[in-house]
Amino acid sequence: MSGDHFPSRDSAVRENPVVPPVGRRRPDKGARADDLASTVTSDSLIIFRKKFHFPNDVVAVAPKRSDRAGVPPPGYLTICETHLRSGLRFPLPAELIEILMHCGVSISQFTYRGMSVTIGLIALFRDRGAILTPERLSRMGRFTSDAQGRITFRSKWLDMRTRDPAKSWANAYFFVKNEWGLAEKQGKLRDLPVPLHVGEEDIKRFLKVPDVEHLLYDVRYMNKYTEEEFLFKVGMSVQAGRSDARMLKLTSKIPERPAGVPKAATKRQTRGEDLQASKKKKLEGVATSKAAPVSSPSIIHIPENVLSHQCIGRRKAGDLVRDLLLISLFFFFFFGMTSNIFFSFFFQLSRRTELEVELTEALNHWNDEFVRVKYLHGEFKRKYDLKAKEVKILEEELYGCRTELANMVHSASLQNHQTDQLQIDLVEAQSMIAQLSKDQKSSAEKIAVLEAENKRSQTLIAEKEAVLTSLESSGVIEDFKKSIAFKIIIQDHVQEARDHIYEVEVKALEKQCVEEGFIRGFLKGIRLVQRKTGVEVEGLTPSQASDDFSSDSDGDEIESELQRAFALEADDEIVEIE
Repeated sequence: MSGDHFPSRDSAVRENPVVPPVGRRRPDKGARADDLASTVTSDSLIIFRKKFHFPNDVVAVAPKRSDRAGVPPPGYLTICETHLRSGLRFPLPAELIEILMHCGVSISQFTYRGMSVTIGLIALFRDRGAILTPERLSRMGRFTSDAQGRITFRSKWLDMRTRDPAKSWANAYFFVKNEWGLAEKQGKLRDLPVPLHVGEEDIKRFLKVPDVEHLLYDVRYMNKYTEEEFLFKVGMSVQAGRSDARMLKLTSKIPERPAGVPKAATKRQTRGEDLQASKKKKLEGVATSKAAPVSSPSIIHIPENVLSHQCIGRRKAGDLVRDLLLISLFFFFFFGMTSNIFFSFFFQLSRRTELEVELTEALNHWNDEFVRVKYLHGEFKRKYDLKAKEVKILEEELYGCRTELANMVHSASLQNHQTDQLQIDLVEAQSMIAQLSKDQKSSAEKIAVLEAENKRSQTLIAEKEAVLTSLESSGVIEDFKKSIAFKIIIQDHVQEARDHIYEVEVKALEKQCVEEGFIRGFLKGIRLVQRKTGVEVEGLTPSQASDDFSSDSDGDEIESELQRAFALEADDEIVEIE
C-alpha cells in the first residue's frame, strides 16, 4: 500500500514483525505462553497498527522482558498476533464480548481455530442480517479446552475448516487496554448455555439457507469470512484511511477502454469453438491465488483450500478405476500365467495404466472445474441473494419515496390552492386599499375646503367681535351716563317728595295735634278699651298699644314719635328708589 514505511531497518523484522531476536530459538507450539517472553516490539506494534487498522483510541503496549501473557498489567488484555490474523479487529465486536463473558475466560486463551471460527460465524451472521448469540453458537458447536487452557471450537455436524500458516503463536503477544470489562487473567472454561428453543431449522432460517447441504457448504471454509474485505463489508473492520477500501464501493460508471487495448470478445460463442474450451477460458479468468489482485469486482477470489477439495464424484470415479485394475489383476492370477497370456496381459496392463493416468488427469481436471463451478455457483448465488435483498430494500425505499412524493404533491396542491386564495384576497385587499386611498384623497380635499371656510369664518367672527366690542363699549358708556342722569332726577324727585311730606302733612299733623288736645284723650281711651276688652285696635303702633306707654306722656312725645315714623318712611322710599 502506498505511503506505508517500516521504521525498523532489520530485514527480518520487515518480513516477519514477530521474528525472535538473534540467538534465541523460536519456541514450538507446545510451549506454554505463561513461560515465554513476547517477541513483539514497538516496531511490531507500528506495523500491526497499519496492517490491521487499529483505531487511534486503542492503547497498545509492547510487553517487557519480565512480562508474561498469563499475567498482563492491571487494566490490560493479552492479545496474540494470531488473533489478528484470525480476523480479530478493534473495537471488539459486541457478540464476541458477550461470548467471552458467558465462557468466563480471557481472550488470550483462544487458539487460531477458536478465534477464527468465532469471528467467521459473527461475520457470517452479520452478512445474513442476523446476530450470533451464545445460544445459537452453542447449537452450532462447543468450545473445548486442553490441559494448558487453550480453547478451540468443535462441531459434530458442521465441518468448519481453518488453516493457520504460522508455526508458532505462544510468544507473539502484546497488551491492549481493557475498555470492555473482560477477564484479564486466564480462567476456567464454562460451557455455553444449551438452548432448548433454538434448533437446526432456526439456524437455517437465521442464515437464510434452504437445506443442510447449503449450510455445510457455507460454513466449510471459514477463512473467507475473516478476510479484510469481508470484515469491512460487515462492519467489523474500521479501515480508516485505507486506500484499497474504496474497491468495495460499487460504481455505476463504465470504465473506458484504454487506447491500444483491443476490444474484448463478446460473450456469444463463436462457431466451431468447443464448449469445454470456452468454459476453461472463463474459469482461467478466475483468480486462484491469495496474492492475486482483487481490483476488479468481476474477478472472484477462490481460496487454495477450496481448489484442493475433492468432490464425492471424483472419489467414486477414482475408486472405480482402482477396482477395475484390481479385477484385471485377479483375472490374471486366477486363470494362470502363460507366455502368450503374459505378454498380452502385460500389454493390456500397460495400456490400462496409461488409461488410468489419462482418466486420473481427466478426473482431476473435471474435479477442478466442478469445484470451481460449484464455488462460483455458491458465490454468485450469495451475491444474487444480496442483490435481491438490496433490490427488495430499494423497492421498499422506492415505495416509501413514492408515498412521500404523493404526500408532497398533495401538500403542494393544497399549498397552491391556499396560494391562489391568498392571491385573490391580495387582489381584493389591493382594490380596497386603492378605494380607501381615493376616499382619503377626497376626504383630504374636503378637509382642506372646510379648513379654508373655517379660517374665513374665524376671520369674520374676529371682525364682528371687534365691531361688537367697539359698539358695546360706547353703548355702555351712554347707558351709564343715562342711568346716572336718571338717578339724579329720581333723587331730586325724592327730595322734593320728602320736603313736601314734611312741610305739608307732618307739619299740618303736628299743628293739628298740638292744637287739638283730644288726641291724647283718644289714645288713652283706646288703650283703656283695649285693656278691658282685650281686642287689638287696627292702626295703632306697638308703642301706642303697649302697656309701657305712660299715661303721663304729653303731646311732645306723640309728636316725636310721629316725626320718627315719618322720617323712617321717607328713608325707606329713598332706599327703594336707589
